[in-house]
Amino acid sequence: MKQQIRNLICLGLLIFQINAQAQIGGTHIYEFLDLPSSARATALGGSSIAVMDDDLTLGLGNPAILNSKMHQQISFNHSFHLANTSHGYVSYGHQYDPWDITFNAGIQYMSYGDFVQADEFGNVIGDFKANEFAINIGAAKQVYDRLRVGANVKLITSQFASYNSLGVAADIGAFYQDTSGLTTAALVIRNIGTQLTTYRDDNQETLPFDIQFGLTRRLRHLPFRIGVTFHNLHRGNITYDDPNQVEPNSLFGEEQQGENLVGLFVDNLFRHTIFNGEFLLGKKENFNIRLGYNHFRRRELTVASASRSLSGFSLGFGFQVKRFKISYGHQFYAIAGGNNHISITSKLGRW
Repeated sequence: MKQQIRNLICLGLLIFQINAQAQIGGTHIYEFLDLPSSARATALGGSSIAVMDDDLTLGLGNPAILNSKMHQQISFNHSFHLANTSHGYVSYGHQYDPWDITFNAGIQYMSYGDFVQADEFGNVIGDFKANEFAINIGAAKQVYDRLRVGANVKLITSQFASYNSLGVAADIGAFYQDTSGLTTAALVIRNIGTQLTTYRDDNQETLPFDIQFGLTRRLRHLPFRIGVTFHNLHRGNITYDDPNQVEPNSLFGEEQQGENLVGLFVDNLFRHTIFNGEFLLGKKENFNIRLGYNHFRRRELTVASASRSLSGFSLGFGFQVKRFKISYGHQFYAIAGGNNHISITSKLGRW
């Protein structure tokens, strides 16, 4: 199995080298599908696909981690973005013992708020809303002693004023845990799908397809789990080629004038990478402190002419109070602010 993991890593690196495409933001429809599903995912840098415990919400990122600990669990997640924009996910998990399969059903939603509608002369003629939804059904099963596989199927609807679109998508995931239980690995192919109906003029657009590979390691003598997620492995170059932009000289945004091919390569490499860590505190690990760093987000959102910011960094915490698990996550986007994410989960069987 270790040889299989090495083969998966080599395959990911090969794909990374072969397929080179630049700039991924704003080139797809249904971009809300890539938003973090929970406060925990937000705090861990936006993605954590190689962690399997009783957190139902992480199943939206990797369906293979759905498991029996999530039986009868219900979760409510809401993220407060800037300018009255909000995003959330509501889900329910169920273990079906005769088939030894864990199921998950949920609704992911995105609200862009209220807009003023005006004609070409600037006269206000009304208002309109913009919303997107995805109904998700997922399932996972243990196929070998250390390997689980799973899949999500999504029905997507999008409405912007009088423009509407309907689409379908699927996620396929695999999760592996070693014999010690301390090291895990995961591979996910996300948002495989298409538009069923277009906004107008039969203009077919693509979904935010992504290939991700994740690793985590639980330290043996310290209540801490460190993780890394590699995203957009099907693309080589995901930098934005701006001739007026000074080149990066380090991972954290220091810059220098002039051409620096090594710096460009390192910058692009780490744009594919999300680092995170989680302290698991308490006798039953009921209190968690989480940290994350998303280099791609930092490079895309940092304003070069402004003072240093925490763009790309994230943090949060989680704790349990009787029947409820409550989590909070904050993602620093730019000097203008970030977003706050709140999650509340409970098991219906405890009521």
